[in-house]
Amino acid sequence: MYDHTDKERLLLAVDCIIFGFDGEKLKILLIKRGFEPERGKWSLVGGFLHKSEVLHDAATRILNRYTGLDDIYMEQVGTFSDIDRDPEERTVSTAYYALINIKNHSQKLNRQFSAQWFSVEEAPPLIFDHDKMVRHALKRLRTKAETEPIGFELLPEKFTMRQLQNLYEAIWNVSLDKRNFISKVRSLDILEKLDEKDKTSSRKGSFLYRFDAEKYKTVERNRSSLNL
Repeated sequence: MYDHTDKERLLLAVDCIIFGFDGEKLKILLIKRGFEPERGKWSLVGGFLHKSEVLHDAATRILNRYTGLDDIYMEQVGTFSDIDRDPEERTVSTAYYALINIKNHSQKLNRQFSAQWFSVEEAPPLIFDHDKMVRHALKRLRTKAETEPIGFELLPEKFTMRQLQNLYEAIWNVSLDKRNFISKVRSLDILEKLDEKDKTSSRKGSFLYRFDAEKYKTVERNRSSLNL
């Protein structure tokens, strides 16, 4: 039985940590806050839950507004409810992280919202508890990338083995041995090797690969690990 006699007003926000990959570094999309408090400071993208929405729908709407993209991979990070997290009004926020291919993201929207991509390692301080949200999202991303192929959401459809290694090094902020990495990836048997080559870095070129979802389903059934 609920007691409705002591109702207090609070707002429910949705904040989104948008990760991208530029081929070398893991990046995060931030915006300049356009209103007080903390006007002009860097912030995650976000908004408030509408009465007609569930949280997932609100996150989808917010991500589309700031990226111009639909069908984005996203996952809930957690709910942040410190009483003084927003100095203006009592606000509880549920955070999501999303993975997008930077090349697919609308640069026009960047200008509209004063948005900018930053390397995760070099991002400026953020308002409120947004830095805490980013830390939690990074931890979740790194854990998930060990067991599921979510990293492919950050790559173009066709990619080189070097690009794939760069991605996982960026996610975990480590250096990986090239031979061990390639051996491990090939043993998983989740990639399709193409006849095409990327010749942007050398005359000889590097073979292109594509993630094979059907092969991965077999790996998933066998509960293999992507622990590279």
